[in-house]
Amino acid sequence: MSLKLEHVTRIVDGQVHIDDACLSFEPGSFNVLLGRTLAGKTSLMRLMAGLDRPNSGRVLMNGADVTGVPVRQRNVSMVYQQFINYPTLTVFENIASPLRQAGVDKEQIIEKVEATARMLRIEKLLSRYPLELSGGQQQRTAMARALVKDASLILFDEPLVNLDYKLREELRQEMRELFQARHTIAIYATTEPNEALALGGTTTILHEGRVVQSGKTAEVYHRPQQVLAAELFSEPAINLMPGRISGSEVSFADCVHFPLNPDLRGIAEGEYRFGVRPSHIGLVPSNDDDLELAVTVELAEISGSETFLHVRNEQFVLVLHLPGVHEYAVDTPILIYIPTHKLFVFAADGQLVQAPSRRQGRAA
Repeated sequence: MSLKLEHVTRIVDGQVHIDDACLSFEPGSFNVLLGRTLAGKTSLMRLMAGLDRPNSGRVLMNGADVTGVPVRQRNVSMVYQQFINYPTLTVFENIASPLRQAGVDKEQIIEKVEATARMLRIEKLLSRYPLELSGGQQQRTAMARALVKDASLILFDEPLVNLDYKLREELRQEMRELFQARHTIAIYATTEPNEALALGGTTTILHEGRVVQSGKTAEVYHRPQQVLAAELFSEPAINLMPGRISGSEVSFADCVHFPLNPDLRGIAEGEYRFGVRPSHIGLVPSNDDDLELAVTVELAEISGSETFLHVRNEQFVLVLHLPGVHEYAVDTPILIYIPTHKLFVFAADGQLVQAPSRRQGRAA
């Protein structure tokens, strides 16, 4: 089954929740909706499911207009971030519930429930009740109930957000593998750029109800078509610096000058915004074209085995995403290094002029 949204708009109490969305999803595809809280991810999925109806535009399934068709008449499943299971039913009965509602015969129910439980590695839990399960097991049960009826469209509304890091990593991997062999359209909402990258497939970036960019996940990440897409598909947000290309050099804030490298030589002279991802800035030089900047530390934010280092000088406020633990006192002077071949270049209107090359160096 294919799914297509044509110029879909949803307005609630005078507020635009979805603004002229045009999207297509192919059978067997895994698709991510990426955006901050209140970006419109849930609103868009409710329109896809038939829980809400757009004020304008059409929703097409296999080319047929289903805009006014209610959710009960669509072959759709949805998994939420909360563990929504029936507490008085066993895991088996929870998974079997949509099949019983559909009138599937008993033998088929047993076969389908057991096969789906094996797929999600909860086959030994079928006789238990939800309150006897861990958070990860409860979410697997909810996912199994969504998968068991072979829905044409499965919607995941931030389903892993309440799980710990290890469980999230485990389930992400399973989900990628799960849909490779199915013809179901899977659509997964998240606020986290790293989760979108881990899941792969295609990514649609949403902001304030608008589709900012949509395409293959790696392509959207490496070639954000505008500043907003680059900011939203980066954690922490991409660093942006105003600058100018003139003659054979680039200047930032009229005081930091460096020669044009081969990647930048084809760009016309003028004013631009230059972006660099926090993970590309280092504490030691690693490339011939590294730009050295003297800065002072504002904050060393240690998160597990990573450090988010906030630095500043008179011209810039930057964030570095560093592997390992780096402890610095506030106002410590340090040198940082920006590989200039990793710079994004955006025009004054925010549109992408050039994405960085993918030559060897720091991790992309």
